[in-house]
Amino acid sequence: MARILVSGALANKPRSGGEAWVRMSWVRGLRRLGHEVCFVEQIERAEPVNVETFRVAVALAPDCPVALICGDRSEVGLTLEEIVEWARGADLLVNISGHLEVEAILEGPRRRAYVDVDPGFTQIWAEEGAAARLESHDTFFTVGENIGAPECSIPTAGRKWLPLPPPVTLEDWPVVPVPRDARFTTVATWRSPLGTLEYNGKTFEGKHHQWRRLIHLPRRVDQEFEIALRIDPDDEPDEIALEANGWRLVDPVAVAGDLLAFRAYVQGSAAELSVAHPVYVDTASGWVSDRTVRYLASGRPALVQDTGIGERYPVGEGLLTFRTPDEAVTAAEAIAADYDAHARAARALAEAHFDSARVLGRFLEAAL
Repeated sequence: MARILVSGALANKPRSGGEAWVRMSWVRGLRRLGHEVCFVEQIERAEPVNVETFRVAVALAPDCPVALICGDRSEVGLTLEEIVEWARGADLLVNISGHLEVEAILEGPRRRAYVDVDPGFTQIWAEEGAAARLESHDTFFTVGENIGAPECSIPTAGRKWLPLPPPVTLEDWPVVPVPRDARFTTVATWRSPLGTLEYNGKTFEGKHHQWRRLIHLPRRVDQEFEIALRIDPDDEPDEIALEANGWRLVDPVAVAGDLLAFRAYVQGSAAELSVAHPVYVDTASGWVSDRTVRYLASGRPALVQDTGIGERYPVGEGLLTFRTPDEAVTAAEAIAADYDAHARAARALAEAHFDSARVLGRFLEAAL
């Protein structure tokens, strides 16, 4: 049994059930493998909504020691001194996105693993000199699974990036009956908070440009499409255009603002339909969304923009990809035409490739 300190953003991403599952899947998955786990988050300001978001998420692991650190004190759970002491006896730090930067904690564990969930952004920022969060780690993992391969144009920033798909705790995501009124859905932010990215003379614009390419999709397919969409009032023309073309828009905080609501939203869907940020698409990054693997685990087919994942996973049944609007139409029709087969394939794919026991087992072999 290993002693593992996991760190990631919960309070830093308030009212986002999907983001909470990313971090808590590590905690729950590692614990189910029999390891001793402590979760800690570092935050700049401890506002009430952040603290509440943290408390709700960590309640999914009720007997796991936790701490929410702000400045030189802990707002929730163990004190800063207790976390430092816990870290000194740890075998491994799992630092998701490098959010943990408290030196006294970082220097404690015997080994330190950086887990990248924003491929392209992480490596390009590091190439341009913003590599501070990468320093002092021993191994580097990324959900951009093609990074370092010839087909992927994302730089490595001088590091060896080990491929790591998003883990899903299958016990938390059982297959349940599909509601009669279920739609193709996803949870999205219209403009990525990470913004645009430039590298080697190329500009990678925001994800909203990808959605605009699919604006007419509901008019072309005899299915209903819904987005739990976070969109700024300044983008009202886009919101109007989406609804005018048949997209149903709902409030992501209302339908997916915590872990249980997010799970209910996914399981209440027929399938996922989603685009990807251009930096994931144009570089053939091999990125798979953590959200997508939860649709798959729930037995919900996923139709997603192609990021080069066909190099690593079987696509075409259960998990389908598209490059053009026409391909999206064809794939959506294929799912509807043989839904039960695609649903079974989705769950089977999750069991074979994204089961936390498999993913985290391989991760620990490399990290320890």
